[in-house]
Amino acid sequence: MEEQEKGFIIKDKRTFSSDTGKPRDDKNQGPEQRQDAEQQRGPGEEKAGPDTQEEIPLPEVNFSTFIFSMSSSALLHFGEVPDPATGRKNKNLPMAKHTIDILGMLEEKTRGNLTEDESQLLKNILYDLRMRYVKETT
Repeated sequence: MEEQEKGFIIKDKRTFSSDTGKPRDDKNQGPEQRQDAEQQRGPGEEKAGPDTQEEIPLPEVNFSTFIFSMSSSALLHFGEVPDPATGRKNKNLPMAKHTIDILGMLEEKTRGNLTEDESQLLKNILYDLRMRYVKETT
C-alpha cells in the first residue's frame, strides 16, 4: 500500500518584510494571509494603514538625539514625564540612577571624540540629571 504524501502550506506571519525591513501592508499579502491578519484583530479594531495612521517622522539618528533619548528615559523614571503606555507618572529612582550612570559612562568613554557641542550637551544633561537625583534622594 502506497503512502500518499501530504502537502503543507507555509504562511509568512511576520509583520515586517524580510526583504525591505518595512512593515507589511495587507495589499502585499495573499488572500490567506489577509484573512489571518483580519482574524487576529479584535472586534472594533481598525486595520492600521496609510488611511488610518499618520506616519510620524523620526528624528535623525545621531549622538545628540541619543543623549536626549536617554535623558527622556531618566525623566520618565524620575516621575516627571508620564509613562506612554499607562499615562501615569511613576517614580523609579534606581532606574533613574542607572540611566544617569550609563550617560556618565558614555561621557567617560567618548572623551576626546565628541564635538564641542556634543560634549557640552552631555555635560549639561548629566549635571541636570545628577542634581535632580540628589534632590530626590535627600
